[in-house]
Amino acid sequence: MTDNCVDLANYRLQRAREHLKSAEILLNSGMYSDSLGRSYYAMFAAARALLALKQLDSKKHAGIISLFNQHFVKTGLVERSAGRNLSKARIKRESSDYTDFYLVSKEEAYSQLEAAKQFMATIESTINKLLPETIENRRDENPSESDN
Repeated sequence: MTDNCVDLANYRLQRAREHLKSAEILLNSGMYSDSLGRSYYAMFAAARALLALKQLDSKKHAGIISLFNQHFVKTGLVERSAGRNLSKARIKRESSDYTDFYLVSKEEAYSQLEAAKQFMATIESTINKLLPETIENRRDENPSESDN
């Protein structure tokens, strides 16, 4: 595994954390549809972080989900529920963004946010298992890189 792969995974994981924080802020502001979307994008970025460790990517959301399921769910590295939750989140986000008169409830946005938090925890745990040292440890060793 190259340093570039780890750096890319770290970058994508940070983006996922930002999306998750945005989802929480939006939920608390009553912007349920936007919160739902940010929760999905947190999951999507986290899945791409994990894929970066295997130098895999796709230009399409369906491609990312397919690669995630093929390389991590089917191999048993990640629980099946994570793959199902990612797929469900995509469907909800697309419905929210593209279906006229689709109203996202507070409960639905909250549920997706909680699913995204669990997904993130699963991805971070999996990354820590795959790397000989955690991404957090790499950041601690090279503080100047993350400060720039």
